[in-house]
Amino acid sequence: MQFKPTIIALLGIATAAVAQAQGAWPTKPITLVVPFAAGGPTDVVARTLGAAMTKSLGQTIVVENKLGAGGTVAANYVAKAAPDGYTFFIHHNGMATAPALYRKLAFDPLKDFEFVSQAVEVPMTMLARKDFPANNLQEMVAYIKANQSKINLANAGLGAVSQLCGMMFQRAIGVQVTEVPFQGTAPAMNALLGGQVDVLCDQTTQTVPQIKAGNVKLYGVTTKSRVKVLPNAPTLAEQGLKDFEVVVWHGIYAPKGTPKPVLDKMNAAVRTALKDPDVIKRMDELGAEIVPDAGNTPEALHAWLKAEIDKWGPVIKAGGKFAD
Repeated sequence: MQFKPTIIALLGIATAAVAQAQGAWPTKPITLVVPFAAGGPTDVVARTLGAAMTKSLGQTIVVENKLGAGGTVAANYVAKAAPDGYTFFIHHNGMATAPALYRKLAFDPLKDFEFVSQAVEVPMTMLARKDFPANNLQEMVAYIKANQSKINLANAGLGAVSQLCGMMFQRAIGVQVTEVPFQGTAPAMNALLGGQVDVLCDQTTQTVPQIKAGNVKLYGVTTKSRVKVLPNAPTLAEQGLKDFEVVVWHGIYAPKGTPKPVLDKMNAAVRTALKDPDVIKRMDELGAEIVPDAGNTPEALHAWLKAEIDKWGPVIKAGGKFAD
C-alpha cells in the first residue's frame, strides 16, 4: 500500500509532462510525407502549403517524398509512424481508391489515421493529340465510338487520377479502349505531344501550359463549373456528360493516436496557410481551387473520404483494375 502514492505521483508527473509537451508543440521540424516524386503536382501543393505553415507554426515543414505503389507505401509508413505530432501525410484521391485497387492493403484509410483537413482541389482536363480528328466533345465521343479498337488512352499509372478519369470517361460514353499506363504525368503528356497516344485526362497543374501553347486539343474540364485558369473551356457535364465530375483533391492526415491538441494546431495552421496571399497566388497559377472553410475540418475530410471510397469502388471494379 505504501507504494501507491509514489505511483500516483509518477503518473501525475508523466501526465503533466505530456500535456506540457503538447502545449509547446512544435519544438522541432515537422515531416510532411508526400507519396509522389519531387516536382509533381502533389509535391508542389505540399511545398507551397508547408512554406506558409512554417510561418504560423514557427518550425520548418520538411517534405519527405516516399514513392511506391500508387501512394500506399507512404500511407502505410505514416500509419505505422509514432503519433507524436511530427509526422503528417498529404495524399490525393489515391487514399480513396486504394481499397478497391489493391487486394491486400496494409492499412485502412478510414480507421488508421487521424484527419486534419482538406486543402486544395485541382480540376482535370480532357485532351487529345493536336491532330486528333474531332473539334468538340460531341465529335470526339462519336469518333472514339467508331474507332474504339484503335484508340490509345494514356494515364500516369495504376491508381493515378488520370487513370480514374479515363475509366469514368469510358464508362460514361459506353466504350472500352486501349489504356496505356506511364510512370507519371510527364511521360504521359510527352507521349500525347509526340502523337504516340490519342487521349489523356490530366490535371491543370500539368496541362495548362500545353493547352495555352496550342500543343494539344482541349475538349473540356471535369469540374461542376468552369475554372478560372481556363474560363472559356466548357465542362464535360454541360456538354452532355451529365454528372461527370473528377477533381484531384488533397487531404492531410496524421498517424492514429496523434494528440488532439496537436491536430487542432495543425488544422489551424492549414487554414491560415490557405488564406496566405502567396499560397492563393500559387494555387491560381496552378489552376487549383482552395477548399472553402467548411471543408477544412477533420470531420469534413473523413466524410469526404468515405464518400469518395463509395464513389470509386464500383468504377474500379467494373474496369477490372487491381493490383496485389
